[in-house]
Amino acid sequence: MANRLHVGTRKGLFELARDNGVWEIVDTQFLGDPVSAVLADADGSIWAALDLGHFGAKLWRRDCDGAWRELAVPVFPPKPDDAEEDPHPWSLGKIWVLEPGGAAGRLWAGTMPGGLFRSDDGGASWSLNETLWHMPERRQWAGVAGGEQPGINSVLIDPRNPSDIRIGVSTAGVWASTDAGGSWRLINRGMHAEYMPPEQRDNPIVQDVHRLARCAAHPEIVWCQHHNGVFRSEDAGATWREVTAIRPSKFGFAVAAHPTDSDIAWFIPAIKDERRVPVDGKVVVARTRDGGRSFEVLQQGLPQHHAYDLVWRHGLAVDESGERLAFGSTSGGLWISEDGGDSWTMPQVRLPPVAVVRFA
Repeated sequence: MANRLHVGTRKGLFELARDNGVWEIVDTQFLGDPVSAVLADADGSIWAALDLGHFGAKLWRRDCDGAWRELAVPVFPPKPDDAEEDPHPWSLGKIWVLEPGGAAGRLWAGTMPGGLFRSDDGGASWSLNETLWHMPERRQWAGVAGGEQPGINSVLIDPRNPSDIRIGVSTAGVWASTDAGGSWRLINRGMHAEYMPPEQRDNPIVQDVHRLARCAAHPEIVWCQHHNGVFRSEDAGATWREVTAIRPSKFGFAVAAHPTDSDIAWFIPAIKDERRVPVDGKVVVARTRDGGRSFEVLQQGLPQHHAYDLVWRHGLAVDESGERLAFGSTSGGLWISEDGGDSWTMPQVRLPPVAVVRFA
């Protein structure tokens, strides 16, 4: 099991370590700065993206020797004069997700606006996937929460074939490439968008994908926490079926997939879009162990009285064992499970609002 946990918050990055069964903070970095994405490697390397608003996005890396150094951030090309019909900016808003995959030293960054960048040198330099960026359909991507900027929130690299890539976009559905990003197509047949007029609900480009997660041992199995429910795909996102058995509600942002058992996944429900708090003021985790046909509502160790924690897209993680999980909330709560979610403990910490958790 992983014994290190990195927590990116609105006011800094916190590293926790497990010692004699107790999780404690062992390092803090960037105190006061919003952390938008984190990636941790087992060798001790960490990448942290900061969202500094007025001062822009920043990217830092901690090397194996423990020293932090600032890296170049991904850069969009200048917006051409004839791109006046493009409603989205051509400048980096923030790095929303960082993922490894495909080769040693290779990283992927999903950004706002919705750009996909690749680094082959550990984040020292980045290149925009221009094929995706220049697709005419990108101009139809909708912004998150009514804003101007859509964002890539999920990047899935098939561990068996690194040329096979899936990305989840808020708000523009699931996109696939089978040639390492040389070409792209919009997939996700079977999703529906309840928030759209009836004639547009099945349109794949209006699907608001909150987060994708896939089973590493069976990459064709992909889970999606969608804006209006949960979906499961058994063909790497080409087609989806809605999972209706989830309790206590179908709304949420985060999802984690078991690394080896394709039938197991975890979600953290909230009431609905207009009321983003836990049902009945009880923080719970919904777990399926039969591919979504049924769900258990896990609550042992979680607050069950007047608790109003919300968990964002990247606020839930599972380690490679499938037994150790962690999630952090917008209220600064942090919970860890050592038994696949059956029970949870809260480290003796009180954190700023949590954006992302990652094991290493």
